Amino acid sequence: MTGNVVVLVSGSVRVRESLRVRELHRERRAAAHLHKHNMAPAGPGDVLTLILLVYLYWPAVATEYFSTITFFNSDLHKHGCSSSPDWDEYTADCDSSILHFEDSECDSVGNLPCSSVFSLDTEKIISQAKVLAEQKSFPFATDKESTNEELAVGYVLIGKGEYDEAVKHFTSILQVDPDLVSAIYGRGIAYGKKGLQDIKNADLALFELSRVITLEPNYPEVFEQRAEILSPLGRVSEALNDLTKAIQLQPSARLYRHRGTLYFISEDYAAAQEDFQLSLELKKNQPIAVLYKGLTFFHRGMLKEAIQTFKEALKMKNDFIDAYKSLGQAYRELGDFESAMDSFQKALMLNQNHIQSLQLKGMMLYHHGSLQEALGNFKRCLQLEPYNEVCQYMKGLSHVAMGQFYEGIKSQTKVMLNDPLPGQKATSEYLKVKYLREYSRYLHAHLDIPVTEYNIDVDLPGNFKNHWAKNLPFLIEAYEEQPGLQPHIKDVLPQNFESYNTDVQKLICTADQLGVLMQYDTPGFLPNHRIHRAMGLATLEVMQAVHRTWSNSKVRINGKTRQMQWRDMFDIAVKWRRIADPDQPVLWLDQMPARSLSRGFNNHINLIRGQIINIRYLAYFDKILNFIKDRILVYHGAYNPRGIVEVRQALEGVNKVEDLLPIMKFNSKTRDGFTVNTKVPSLREPGMEYDGFTITITGDRVGNMLFSVETQTTEERTQHYQLEIESLYKDLTAKGKALILSAELGDADAVCNLILSLVYYFYNLMPLSRGSSVVAYSILMGALMASGKEVIGRIPKGKLVDFEAMLTSNPEAFSKVTKSWMHLKSLPTWYQSLPSVAETFPTIRTMIEVLNTEATSHCQAKS
Repeated sequence: MTGNVVVLVSGSVRVRESLRVRELHRERRAAAHLHKHNMAPAGPGDVLTLILLVYLYWPAVATEYFSTITFFNSDLHKHGCSSSPDWDEYTADCDSSILHFEDSECDSVGNLPCSSVFSLDTEKIISQAKVLAEQKSFPFATDKESTNEELAVGYVLIGKGEYDEAVKHFTSILQVDPDLVSAIYGRGIAYGKKGLQDIKNADLALFELSRVITLEPNYPEVFEQRAEILSPLGRVSEALNDLTKAIQLQPSARLYRHRGTLYFISEDYAAAQEDFQLSLELKKNQPIAVLYKGLTFFHRGMLKEAIQTFKEALKMKNDFIDAYKSLGQAYRELGDFESAMDSFQKALMLNQNHIQSLQLKGMMLYHHGSLQEALGNFKRCLQLEPYNEVCQYMKGLSHVAMGQFYEGIKSQTKVMLNDPLPGQKATSEYLKVKYLREYSRYLHAHLDIPVTEYNIDVDLPGNFKNHWAKNLPFLIEAYEEQPGLQPHIKDVLPQNFESYNTDVQKLICTADQLGVLMQYDTPGFLPNHRIHRAMGLATLEVMQAVHRTWSNSKVRINGKTRQMQWRDMFDIAVKWRRIADPDQPVLWLDQMPARSLSRGFNNHINLIRGQIINIRYLAYFDKILNFIKDRILVYHGAYNPRGIVEVRQALEGVNKVEDLLPIMKFNSKTRDGFTVNTKVPSLREPGMEYDGFTITITGDRVGNMLFSVETQTTEERTQHYQLEIESLYKDLTAKGKALILSAELGDADAVCNLILSLVYYFYNLMPLSRGSSVVAYSILMGALMASGKEVIGRIPKGKLVDFEAMLTSNPEAFSKVTKSWMHLKSLPTWYQSLPSVAETFPTIRTMIEVLNTEATSHCQAKS
């Protein structure tokens, strides 16, 4: 039994009967043709046989026969109709009732078996068929009962899934009457139902539907039907044209929603939002349309509007899982962990097996630093869907981050075995997993070796680092894999907070408090307790190392004991940032292969791409815009002096970055876009300037734009910045040593300004593949603490320290801005009695142990 269909006739018999039906139909059509030309008609026996066979295959048809036929089932983001059981009551107008055959007298409870209309109950079928014939309940029914009977057989065959037989049947009808619209339409439907994976079926379906449109151009349903075939083939613009034509013929809530969905896929979120709104004006109770409207806001960076809209969808349908899931994602992007958790929990209360909610909740927990909880969600996800690549990858990552290398690499290997099919695009997890596995092996081999005795940037092969940092496919010539796991090196075991002595406990709690001060209070930045602790410990270790250096003590670096240099200081923070999240390659860019560095290694950030807005940097758009406007005036003053007045007047009306696109057309050289470079003045060589970051704006003919910033880490640029940093570090070391011997306030202020200037150049250089910002801020805090200054102020809401550095004109301006929120005060003397971070956590094992340790409740009690 398949669905509600009970097959009582063997396949071969069905085919023979179908062929016999077509033969009788041809005779019937021929008889009609003879009668039309005053020839003898067929005998009554033939007609009676035909009617019996037609009724034997006639289905009971649902009431609306001209709605959308969905040839494919997918997630909501792929099209406007869904097979999700949560949405059934709202998606009746999504289904194809042409091919829905029901037996109204069957009893689903069990008194009477719900048998198919294809059973041998001929009388019942004939009775149903008469009703359907009177109602003409199939597409393009004619005025002739005999013709309708012939056409019905083809639609019955489609309903049975006998698509090849349906094609043959409609073909036989068309051989007699080539322009019979219902037969053309039916054959097109049959080709589509055969499967769009075969491009031949798609082409034939499109050809037939196009013929129908030529013959009957005023039926919106056929345009919609053709759009549903075009869209999964990637021919979205053609599909949009068809839906627009259908709307012109007869607007409906479904058509607006369908077109809005395709606009959404095309990333035209403004047009999609307008269509979803029009759909809702025609039919208010559409939770799906409301959800999609919310997603258009989400992708445009309008998170508050998105959240409000998702809540509206939940008012319509309080058990709408996908609305809770999307609401959770919106809160996550805002950085509101508690509200996001509440939304994901509500989705899972409605369906504890909802894969996407488990996956998204797990990923949020991982990036919140709650690895053990995240792991539980990924395991549950894999119980339900063993081949879920995202959950498998994240499970392996979570294990490795916690030092459970054997389980981690086992999961990574499973992802590696999931090779993409020919022509299929590899997932991001598949692209990353081999890098993670190799890095995991390296970490495991060095688990118990003091971190002062080796250097990851030196040990890892150059091409491996280059490919990993750029997220390229793992195609590295002559690559020699890291050694496999060695059985004598055991996994990291859980460590209780109470197992540390009271001094170390105080060290951990202090690190947590310092780490929180580095958190950005800006949409898109989720608080991560693991990163907080790691960078808090980094800050304390920097404080201790710098203080020892200023006291003429040496440090152990890469197997050697020597004076600490500026890079050694930054490497303290780098090692903690690396171990906190092994998924991200935190690598020095100047340690990449010379060939890669000579080409330039760009840190690239899209601020606006099309209509997608990067909400992390939204607060800086106005500041960047004003800078660009100034540079445009300078440019036109030099290259277009005659048009400078017109350009200046036009710029006065520019209030957002998008408004710059028309201004670009004033000059042929900037018509397609332009770039603007910030400049960073040298303190070492007054009057000299270095390239800061590059702002790029380009636009296409339909108004979409790319607004991005990037730093180009070329060898020459890197050398310039490193000379500045080295010069400042030497100055800082000299003044720091003097500060140790003096209590003069002026000396402390000079040291503070040198520290801020040093990190200013580091921010503008962006020398790491990941994590430059938090590394720099931990150095800033640690070095200030070494000078006797404690940072007690948090980074203000909406402020990003790296962008503050890159958008201020000089180190002095950056120092002034930063001091305004740090609220520096004298460092309490008890900091000097804290245990040595480097000696307490000398290996990767001990570092992972302390990051794994739950201390929140203990530290709150102590405070």
